[in-house]
Amino acid sequence: MAVSSFQCPSIFSTSSISGFQCRSDPDLVGSPVGGSSRRRVNAAAGISASFTGDGGLSSRILRFPPNFVRQLSIKARRNCSNIGVAQIVAAKWSNNPSSGLPSAAAAAAAASSSASAVSSAASAAAASSAAAAPVAAVPPVVLDEEVLVAEEGLVREKIGSVQLTDFKHSFLSSDGSLTIHAGERLGRGIVTDAITTPVVNTSAYFFKKTAELLDFKEKRSVSFEYGRYGNPTTVVLEEKISALEGAESTLVMASGMCASTVMLLALVPAGGHIVTTTDCYRKTRIFMENFLPKLGITVTVIDPADIAGLEAAVNEFKVALFFTESPTNPFLRCVDIELVSDICHKRGTLVCIDGTFATPMNQKALALGADLVVHSATKYIGGHNDVLGGCICGPLKLVSEIRNLHHVLGGTLNPNAAYLIIRGMKTMHLRVKQQNSTAFRMAEILEAHPKVSHVYYPGLPSHPEHELAKRQMSGFGGVVSFEIDGDIERTIKFVDSLKIPYIAPSFGGCESIVDQPAIMSYWDLTQEERMKYGIKDNLVRFSFGVEDFEDVKADVLQALEAI
Repeated sequence: MAVSSFQCPSIFSTSSISGFQCRSDPDLVGSPVGGSSRRRVNAAAGISASFTGDGGLSSRILRFPPNFVRQLSIKARRNCSNIGVAQIVAAKWSNNPSSGLPSAAAAAAAASSSASAVSSAASAAAASSAAAAPVAAVPPVVLDEEVLVAEEGLVREKIGSVQLTDFKHSFLSSDGSLTIHAGERLGRGIVTDAITTPVVNTSAYFFKKTAELLDFKEKRSVSFEYGRYGNPTTVVLEEKISALEGAESTLVMASGMCASTVMLLALVPAGGHIVTTTDCYRKTRIFMENFLPKLGITVTVIDPADIAGLEAAVNEFKVALFFTESPTNPFLRCVDIELVSDICHKRGTLVCIDGTFATPMNQKALALGADLVVHSATKYIGGHNDVLGGCICGPLKLVSEIRNLHHVLGGTLNPNAAYLIIRGMKTMHLRVKQQNSTAFRMAEILEAHPKVSHVYYPGLPSHPEHELAKRQMSGFGGVVSFEIDGDIERTIKFVDSLKIPYIAPSFGGCESIVDQPAIMSYWDLTQEERMKYGIKDNLVRFSFGVEDFEDVKADVLQALEAI
């Protein structure tokens, strides 16, 4: 049997893969090839032996029907029970031309060996469709070569004569490569020749016949159904973030606050108890203090470093969740993720870390022991100040619980927004590296300046959790908070004298952003009330972008000179 040239040797461990493409044909209908005509093939009905005209593969490229690839890729996503299954299935069949092609049932059986969560659905769909539309009989096929499956968490193992291989990270050895290729380079559930992931703008997905709908409803097949339950573009983003965080599953939503609030509602029962920290995003605190009590949920608030307080809370109450940021907003306090996870898990308490300020590039909360990690993708992940989004990453079981409630509440991320975040992630490692560097160097300069009274940055030895930050972070982030030596008027003059940064309420983008939390986030409170949260009138939060360091340095210094 002739073998086509294959250009992915670093992915496939055998050099003799038979004529298999990295992509699928958008339709198995086309002009005659080599004297034989190709017929449209139903995904569930199998591939007819007459596909090649002579019952054999000859030298032609094998393409699975698009719906079959899609079914393997989606894994009943709308039902929230199974996330992330095979994205590429490749096999080499016998050289004997009379052996023909395997039926969809055989191929589905091979795939189901690697993904038990879809085995019953795939085999049932194949059996049902085969009964309805029988195909040309073919002799049994022995899969004596590798079936390569890109699946989250799949390990290399031998199942009969089928070799399953995890090549998800086999040639992506760094976070920088994952931000570019994860969820895309190894195949996706969208049939396209495009390098970039297409935006699938649709509110719903159709079924050709009622029989297909019934198969879907009775779980004999899998598919998208309604836009609120999933979208191919969004799925690519979820898989990319999962790869970067080392998570089994990721759910993206319309904003970071959406991710946080839906997570809390899904995982904390009515009448339950949670623990959080004093320093946190104000809107998160408002949700905990003003809304959760309506459900009978009580909250214990501790200092980020108060380990004794955490131990007392989990011993006194049946704590459902410990939820904190690390680093926190705006004082960039750090929580010992490994230690608090150990304490909480002994009492059956879940740990969720908001890692927005850290980014997945600088901190791996799940690897440190946290159960879940939340991000506002609006910030560093999107990275261009042009899109809102949020995500929550963790084990499939927990994320599925949250996904179930998300499908009821809404808060769906638009596929156009998903595309912008995917695009933004491709430069994330470059942006964050520059932002880490600029912020660290500027923190040192600010700490030494006579017109700055205090600097909050975990990269400085003066920071209370500096040693902890060095231990659990690979970079200290692009945000520096500091206090001007003066009152609110002098601080306003400093901010207004800056020429590069925008005065705005966000961070993590390419453009530098500056704000005074007392005005931007707490102006509705009195000065005395603001001080309860440590928010002084002279506090400045500076998010460094990717501008040239010397330009930013000169701008900050001239603004300080102006006061």
